Parts: sequence; structure tokens; C-alpha cells
Amino acid sequence: MPTKASPDKRQAIIDALMDLASKRSWSSIEIKDVAQAANVSLAEFRDLFPSKGAVLGALSRRIDREVLEGTTEDLAGEPARERVFDVMMRRFDALAPYKEALRRISTDLRYDPVSLAALNQVSLNSQRFMLAAAGISTEGPLGALKLQGAVLVWANTLRTWLDDDDPTLARTMARLDRELRRGERILEQAEDVRRLTAPFRAVGRALLEGRRSSRRERRRTGEGDAENPAAAI
Repeated sequence: MPTKASPDKRQAIIDALMDLASKRSWSSIEIKDVAQAANVSLAEFRDLFPSKGAVLGALSRRIDREVLEGTTEDLAGEPARERVFDVMMRRFDALAPYKEALRRISTDLRYDPVSLAALNQVSLNSQRFMLAAAGISTEGPLGALKLQGAVLVWANTLRTWLDDDDPTLARTMARLDRELRRGERILEQAEDVRRLTAPFRAVGRALLEGRRSSRRERRRTGEGDAENPAAAI
């Protein structure tokens, strides 16, 4: 009977991959290299992760947990932009030990659309919880826009952070502030458009319901005609 790999081995694999990625290109790192560095067998690796990309996803969840466990209600009364700013900066702080690895990985995957699409999904999942930690709802008509907007804000700021070696992260904070302000303007415009188009959406729903009712009536009529042989003519 196969033995179950422990959570400690999961963490060892994450740490091993990030250590290797800080020294080597992403494409040169083989699964067996990670397993050897983490002191686990390939079978144990396979039980825990299907790929190197999945290990990156696990790192993201580790960072999510660190940020969420450190979330308090201290900024509950602050504007939404300030709350999101605080959460995202704490996420950058949590990622600091992996900065060199992330810098190399980012460079290697920049022109890999398949990997970028997978990482975008990982980021969507993370930002859903980051916005929740900031007290921002991602439900409702604009929820998807808020969520994808947070992903773009994070991705754009991440590029600055990767090149920002100043301990104060002044450039990173300035970029994050600009990105959040831009996102606010987009959301405000989207909300305005939603309000202005509300009457048209109501008319559209009424017309759609009318067509559905008409189709239902025609089906009922057709069912009655089906009993009449002349209906086939």
C-alpha cells in the first residue's frame, strides 16, 4: 500500500524548486532535480504535484495563507484603495525571500502563453482572497471586473517590484498607487455605464421574456396540430 507524503515534504518541494529557480533558468530545472533537492522520491513528488507549475501554485497558496493570517481589522475604516494597497504590499513582503527566483521565472515564462494563462488563473484565485481580506466584494455585476482588475494591478506592479531593490520599495509603492487609482477610475466608469444602461437592460429582458412566451405558445399550438393529419401538409 503506498504511503502518503507528509505536508513537510510538500513544503520541502516548494522550497527546493524556488532555491533552484534562484540559480538556474526555469527550463533547465527537471522534476528529478527538484525531488533530489527536496530529498523526496519521484513517487512522493508525483503524489503531491503533477508539475513544476503546480508547485508555483502551491507557493501562491502559501503566500495567500501568510497574508490572510496577518489580516486584521485595523484598516476597516479606511478607503477601499488604502485597504487593497495594504494587502498587496504585505503580499510583496511575504514574497521577498523568493524575489530572485521569481525574477528568473518571470523572464523565462514571459513569452510562454500557455504558462501565462495557467498563472493568470492562479492569480485570479489569489486575488479573490486578497480582495476579501481588504473587505472588497467580488460578487455582483462588477465582481468579475474587480477581480480581473486586481490581477492586472498585481501583475503590472509585480514587474516593478522585481526590479526594485530599494529596501523602502518606493518605486513599487508608487506604481501600486498609480495602478489602484487607474483601477478605481475604470470601476467608476463601469458603474456609470451600468446605471445608464439599466433601462435598456430592463427592456431587453422584457423583450426576451416576450419571445420566450411566444415560443412556448407556438410549441403548445404545434403539439395540438400534431394530432391533426392535415398539419403535415
